[in-house]
Amino acid sequence: MAGKEKVLVKGSNYLDILINADTMVLDKTGTITKGTFEVSDIITNEITKEELINIAGIAESMSNHPIAKSIVKKANIEIDSDSLENFEEIPGMGVIAKYKEDEIVVGNSKIFKNKKIEFNEIDDENAVVYIAKNNKYIGAIIISDVIKEDSIVAIKEFKDNGIKNIYMLTGDNKEIANKVANEVGIKNVFSNLLPVDKVETMQNLKEKCDKLIAIGDGINDSPLLALSDIGVSIGNTGSDLAIETSDIVIMDGKLSSFNKLIKTAKRTKRIVKQNIYFAIAIKIIVLALGAIGISTMWEAVFADVGVTFITVINSLRILKKR
Repeated sequence: MAGKEKVLVKGSNYLDILINADTMVLDKTGTITKGTFEVSDIITNEITKEELINIAGIAESMSNHPIAKSIVKKANIEIDSDSLENFEEIPGMGVIAKYKEDEIVVGNSKIFKNKKIEFNEIDDENAVVYIAKNNKYIGAIIISDVIKEDSIVAIKEFKDNGIKNIYMLTGDNKEIANKVANEVGIKNVFSNLLPVDKVETMQNLKEKCDKLIAIGDGINDSPLLALSDIGVSIGNTGSDLAIETSDIVIMDGKLSSFNKLIKTAKRTKRIVKQNIYFAIAIKIIVLALGAIGISTMWEAVFADVGVTFITVINSLRILKKR
């Protein structure tokens, strides 16, 4: 049944945990949003826009981050990989690379502050990527992301399905995180988190709740999925490591599909309880009748084989969609 809803469950025991979960942790990029970034604006300092996007594209060419890919796509230039040296990707900050004797720094404000590079900090609700060449600020690129069509409805349904506390954990700045959270209806937001900060936050949340679900798609989300009671990955866009680490995979990438799984799990539990109560009740009745000499062998056969057949037929109701 879960397969029909485009959800892969790696063990039936997770359905029982799913019913009792009261807290959910969500990644932002690729989970709540599409993760398909686009360059929406280019701000330069003493160079042309074409030169800036090309310099950024060179430095980001070896990164697999979605923002990096959007910059490389916009640059659309041939990069001499032999001339790109000392490439270093700093999680949650950006990249540093040397290209033809020039050191290029591309990333958020954290990496610029760490390297003590003077720059003009831009206040924008979208992601801002700053670029420096030989420790001199040369401009910034504004990157926009789009919220998935079903995220708002799905998060509302999570609350209706008994998920009392929903948190969003992201490495993006406070303005971007709050903008997305407000649009989808999430009140609890942790922003500006490095991968190690996400793990620490996750551990603190797990101590405060009964059962915790974590949903994410990236390599950096894998530790969160491993720490949670149920780790859920996004199948169509998620990293191989996240999919391997997770207990449940949303194959079509829609959060609403996970809501269908929760409903299926609850319905399954109701039917299982019905079968147990029915089987026990019939056996008790037959035993009681046998004790006073009323029931015969045929009643005993019904209490065994007949009840088994009826419970199997009743279980087939799970396959029927509501």
